[in-house]
Amino acid sequence: MEAETVVHTGGCHCKSVRWKVVAPSSVVAWDCNCSNCYMRANTHFIVPAEKFELLGDSAKFLTTYTFGTHTAKHTFCKICGITSFYYPRSNPDGVAVTVRCVDPGTLTRIEIKHFDGKNWERSYNETGISSCSKVQK
Repeated sequence: MEAETVVHTGGCHCKSVRWKVVAPSSVVAWDCNCSNCYMRANTHFIVPAEKFELLGDSAKFLTTYTFGTHTAKHTFCKICGITSFYYPRSNPDGVAVTVRCVDPGTLTRIEIKHFDGKNWERSYNETGISSCSKVQK
């Protein structure tokens, strides 16, 4: 049975980037220690890309950084520098939403799981993270 979903809204610090995402009110978030996530203290939950929508003219305020395999697309606001979401290497068909960038009031529970980005392939195979961006039927 699929968990009840709600519409979460959020964005960056300066509010130039705004989005909405349809996801459960209780989420599993990933605390990753890859070189990028670790430096940003990024904890995120992953949704299918079709459940995420940029609002208004947010796209014009985004820029993207890639490294390594260049699969992950680390988006951030050109004005304030905040990564409120990005396209993860583990789930290129999904969006990773930064939990601290979700507006208050819709997340009722956040279960934190560890993703060992320093040992990416092993963690990818062991955690089941790739299923997070699949639409539940």
